[in-house]
Amino acid sequence: MPLHVPPAPAPALRSVLTALGSPTAVLEARTPSLRTAPGPLTPELPLPVHVLDRLTPEGVTATRLAGWRFLIRSGDRAVAAAETQLTPDGWAFAHFFEGPYIASTELALREGQAMQQPYQPRLLSVPGLYMLTLWLHGDCAADGAEGHPLATDLLVPLAPAPPGIAAHRPHRVAELLPVLNLRATPPVPPAATPLLGSPA
Repeated sequence: MPLHVPPAPAPALRSVLTALGSPTAVLEARTPSLRTAPGPLTPELPLPVHVLDRLTPEGVTATRLAGWRFLIRSGDRAVAAAETQLTPDGWAFAHFFEGPYIASTELALREGQAMQQPYQPRLLSVPGLYMLTLWLHGDCAADGAEGHPLATDLLVPLAPAPPGIAAHRPHRVAELLPVLNLRATPPVPPAATPLLGSPA
């Protein structure tokens, strides 16, 4: 089943197209692959980037929209990504970047396309673990900028994933989020034991 990519806000796309058309923006970007890419550069596959701030004891996720990410394609592969953010004046281009998450995102999207059930792809960032996942949301008609992970949604950790978490293996939200919450919560130090002869 094909993935149902949510439409990005038109101003976000326009800001990326303007940046791609600006030699200064491309030359100043810390993305050698973007500067040396042959042929036309096109922004594709806009994905809303949500940030997981916390998981409550009741299991409810507190997420917020951080921006929209576009894969920048040259020929048959993505060479970089463009990030946009919401400003007081509306959606604006933030920066270009490259790195392992570009190829990993492409691979995860291809794997998502091969699944039997249709999903709406999003990105979910877990800052406390320096982790990024492809979030496959079960409600394909939902507004990509809103909502929170449902228990039956899938999370696909992108490479590089934190130690002990396999990249590119789909996990149901109900199974993975408690693990992430446990990993991101600092351990409680043991209570100090009183020294012998000291007042209790």
